[in-house]
Amino acid sequence: MSHRILVFYGSYRQDRTGIRLANFLVTAFSKRGHEVELIDAKAVGLPMLDRMYKEYPVGEAPEALQALAAKITAADAFVFVVGEYNWGIQPGLKNLTDHFLEEWFWRPAAMASYSAGRLSGVRAGLAWHGTLSEMGMVVTSSTLAVGPIISTLDEDAAPTGKAGEALERNFDRFAADLEWWSDAAKFQKERRSPPF
Repeated sequence: MSHRILVFYGSYRQDRTGIRLANFLVTAFSKRGHEVELIDAKAVGLPMLDRMYKEYPVGEAPEALQALAAKITAADAFVFVVGEYNWGIQPGLKNLTDHFLEEWFWRPAAMASYSAGRLSGVRAGLAWHGTLSEMGMVVTSSTLAVGPIISTLDEDAAPTGKAGEALERNFDRFAADLEWWSDAAKFQKERRSPPF
């Protein structure tokens, strides 16, 4: 079954290496027959959170916020590409996610973490797990952890060396887990409306 998947990426840095992982995931999920779109927080350019999307009167939210809300609501599943900043989460991606709440409900989310070092951003992944769960998503147990990122993916997001081979091997399980939960969510919504 084909799914509409949004891949979220949140670094605002000038020399962004995590974009390689985001682009790899867009390509890899597309090859599996899914409709995939990269949502780059820097490109969307939302201001620091003042009002959530739901706090605007209908039709009065800024255009970028309105467009993104529609994409999130229409998606079947989400992938969050999370970098680690001082053991924590990227402020750009957190700011983007916090603009919404109900739009995230009842869909699965998967995490792919990365860093320049050997710990591969896993501490950021741990922090995001609780955040995404609190926002109403089901977080899959299969994750990807990529590090060092520049030894795993080249500038064109192509896997390189042994680390790249490992990423390609691990991607299949990661994708299958997200697909299973996305199928399950679609099936359940057809049987019964969400409880709230």
